[in-house]
Amino acid sequence: MKKAKKNVILILALLLSLTMLLSACSKENANNENSENNTKTTNNDATGSNQKEIVLKGYLLGEAPKGMPEVLAALNEKLKKDINATIDLNYIGWGDVQSKYPLLLAAGEDVDFIFSADWNSYVEQANKGAFHELKPEDIAKYMPKKSAAIDPAAWEEAKINGKIFMIPKTTPGSNVFVSVLRKDIMAEAGLTEVKHLSEIGPYLEAVKKNHPDMIGLNLDSQVDLPTPYQHLMRDKIGYTGGPFGGGPLAQGVAYDFTDLTGKIYSMVEEPYLSAQKYAAGIMKDWYDKGYVNKNPYANKIRSKDNFVEGKSAVAFGNSTDIAATIEAAEAKGIDSYIIPSLMPNGKVPMGNYIGGGISIAANSKNPERVMQAFDLIMEDPSYVYLTYFGIEGKNYVITPDDKIGLPEGVTADTNTYPPDAAGFWFLNSALFKPLSTWPQAYIDLWKKQDEYNTSDYAFNGFSFNSENVKTQIANLANASTQFANPIYIGAVKDVDKAFDELSKNLNSAGLDKVKAEVEAQAEAFLAKKK
Repeated sequence: MKKAKKNVILILALLLSLTMLLSACSKENANNENSENNTKTTNNDATGSNQKEIVLKGYLLGEAPKGMPEVLAALNEKLKKDINATIDLNYIGWGDVQSKYPLLLAAGEDVDFIFSADWNSYVEQANKGAFHELKPEDIAKYMPKKSAAIDPAAWEEAKINGKIFMIPKTTPGSNVFVSVLRKDIMAEAGLTEVKHLSEIGPYLEAVKKNHPDMIGLNLDSQVDLPTPYQHLMRDKIGYTGGPFGGGPLAQGVAYDFTDLTGKIYSMVEEPYLSAQKYAAGIMKDWYDKGYVNKNPYANKIRSKDNFVEGKSAVAFGNSTDIAATIEAAEAKGIDSYIIPSLMPNGKVPMGNYIGGGISIAANSKNPERVMQAFDLIMEDPSYVYLTYFGIEGKNYVITPDDKIGLPEGVTADTNTYPPDAAGFWFLNSALFKPLSTWPQAYIDLWKKQDEYNTSDYAFNGFSFNSENVKTQIANLANASTQFANPIYIGAVKDVDKAFDELSKNLNSAGLDKVKAEVEAQAEAFLAKKK
């Protein structure tokens, strides 16, 4: 009897132990499940709402490099893992920006994001309701990396009527416009130092005489057409490269960067008129002598690309995008000489935050996911290096001295994904390492950028709202195409008469009304700065 009772007690104890063990396992499983759910929520967003995979359709400017498909595949693999989304990336060619860009937004197409910039009608499109408003609480929630890295002044600069419609750059631009010559041809021309583009007459003459397959200034229709003209203008006046409310090819209303009072000018009145006639006279001389390609309007190949191929004696670009050109030229045995395009005071304006960014289309169904995607693309080093430099081991390597180099067997000319070539001009450049491939000429330029750049100018941070004069600005652009483009390349019979005709047509297009609107907004902006 005692033995039976003892057995019952043992069985009860065993059952109790088993029950406790099962309970503990159940709690452990529950804790593991909760932990997994919490991890999923952390990897997605604050509400764990990224359960549905989506495709974000967007547009950048320019042209996709050859290696873009592989880079995009790698980018989408990372995005799918991190936020359960992928990107359908498209490009708007430079020649189509003016027409296609606004149409994409106005037509209500399936667009989630698009490149935006103050020089590419950011203010105008925001005022038209084309962009989704980015509220501060959403920025903080969906873009924690961006929020931690960016200066609050950038968000202020992006505001239109108190609202934010752009994810701006974290690091303001510091580009210097440059022209690049070949040292071998400089030697032929007897030149050892050139400080201004206006001094290259003997160089262009040597090209014409000794290099029949090369054009001195081989300009394209989309970017370079007005560039040498603008470089020449900067010898005389602080011209920044585009009038208020207009693109780089347009004439209109501008200011003198070196004049801290912020006086507003029409570009066909003094002192702008004299600066323009100075540039126009030199361009006419060069065009008449055969130093300029006769029909830039039909040419779509950039001067910097033709420079590498030996078809242009001068390459135009800026202190960021010209590096690949100089590297590719050096790989072909071409030594380069760089001429920075500085204002009369030896400075250039420090770029702003809204010179490049991403705006979310007003009709996007997934604005939160776009913010999450670009929080990673703009600020996460692994995303930044992928989108800017390409595939590690194929497009770039990290060298033992912690620089960006090219893989063995790859040159700047054969690299399928050159830095800065894919239109991601809004990444946090403070995360970049120096490039081991930079030639000495480029290193010298890079070191001087801080010396050239200044933020001390009247309209630093000013964004002109052209809504009240959009018709007149469109008319000015049309008049410029017909009457200013020939002046830019020197294809006019008489410079004075050409400007008389240009002035008459600009005035008919509403130049005075645009000037009055710019002056009113500029006065209000300058008053706030005091």
